[in-house]
Amino acid sequence: MLSNGFHGYKEGYETLEKIGVTQRNRDFFNKIFVPVFLMVSTPNFVMLLWYTATKHKGSYGNMVHSITQASTLDSLKELWGDVNICSNFALSVVFGYCIWALLLMKFLPGKQVRGPITPKGNTPVYKDNGFSHYVVTMTTLFLLTVILKTYDLSPSVVYDNFGDILGTLNVLSAIFCIFLYIKGLYSPSSTDCGSSGNIIFDYYWGTELYPRVLGFDIKVFTNCRFGMTIWAVLVYIYALKSYELHGFVDSMVVSAILQLAYISKFFWWEAGYLSTIDIMVDRAGYYICWGCLVYVPSLYASVSLYLVNNPVYLGWFWSTFILACGLLAISVNYFADWQKQRVRSADGDCLIWGKKPNIIRAKYMLEDGQEKESILLASGWWGLSRHFHYIPEILLALFWTLPAGFENFMPFSYVIFLTILLTHRSYRDDDKCSLKYGPFWTDYCERVPHRIVPYLF
Repeated sequence: MLSNGFHGYKEGYETLEKIGVTQRNRDFFNKIFVPVFLMVSTPNFVMLLWYTATKHKGSYGNMVHSITQASTLDSLKELWGDVNICSNFALSVVFGYCIWALLLMKFLPGKQVRGPITPKGNTPVYKDNGFSHYVVTMTTLFLLTVILKTYDLSPSVVYDNFGDILGTLNVLSAIFCIFLYIKGLYSPSSTDCGSSGNIIFDYYWGTELYPRVLGFDIKVFTNCRFGMTIWAVLVYIYALKSYELHGFVDSMVVSAILQLAYISKFFWWEAGYLSTIDIMVDRAGYYICWGCLVYVPSLYASVSLYLVNNPVYLGWFWSTFILACGLLAISVNYFADWQKQRVRSADGDCLIWGKKPNIIRAKYMLEDGQEKESILLASGWWGLSRHFHYIPEILLALFWTLPAGFENFMPFSYVIFLTILLTHRSYRDDDKCSLKYGPFWTDYCERVPHRIVPYLF
């Protein structure tokens, strides 16, 4: 299965069945081994990522050499022991921001938007105030910087204590996921909930699709108000720290502009994000919630973290070229998403690239037997490949990584992770749509035969 790669994964499973691998073994691998492996390894990975960037100037080689001087387990114990988990400062930063974000979620105005109907017939409702939340937060951060500077203080103290904050986030997020596990079993917010019968998998995957607490949508908070916003906050703080240490560094500025432009686009389009696989399919468990609370802030902002201690001077030509390419990638990604939203909002009565769109009116059934209809677009960017919008997203990540240069591998960690994540997601999404739409999806795949890269993949 592994040697065949992604193209041969179904054939690989058939081969495994032929050699006697049972459903029980597959369940053990998918529902016990993989979740346990990820829940043990990912907290250590994010701490090692921070340790590599701040203590070894972004060199994985130096980091590995350091932790192998003693046993790896002893080195990890020492690493975790060096950070002050749940320090007063870390707790103040984490809970202070959470209170801020929840207040903005509650009181900032926003129109009501509806998510896609779930298999059990539920339609989640959201307040679309993500962009205003993002603008208010970043503006307040800038004003706070100005005020603190007058007292010879700086928000860059977050960078100085980020190890403590990251360790604290690891612990608090794990506890939060326990709360979500119990809530989904005993006090779910909708009928889109339930247990697999496996406590490990339930904790990892979640027991509820759309949990809400005191009126707050948990996944909107973890994914958008925390994960994506904190990514932007950290990019700003790392750029500020770089300026305090080195003055103006063009590589940091180019990378920060591209990341903040992408995040701004995300929040402008947030209502569309609420109809993606993250929200529609992934339950609120360790996988998505711990990922957004800890993994996103640590890995997604890692290029800027690296550049704090490794300034690279590009010059005006390469700065302008990389910046222009990155902004072009953002534009393509945005207009690809816009085309799909435009066609669905107009019920297909519009023009895409100057022509009537090629659409499929795909019918599907809910669990209660109701028949629904959705539009599948096979024109414009979506006529090139079924997941074409992943290409500009991966390229954009590459463009904000290139300013870090090629001295170390660490800055490329995120773009490599993103490529794997989106490739895997394309298979998950195709499987979901195949089950949902049946022959309509088969028709769509015949019209748009390529998965991500036109004519290649």
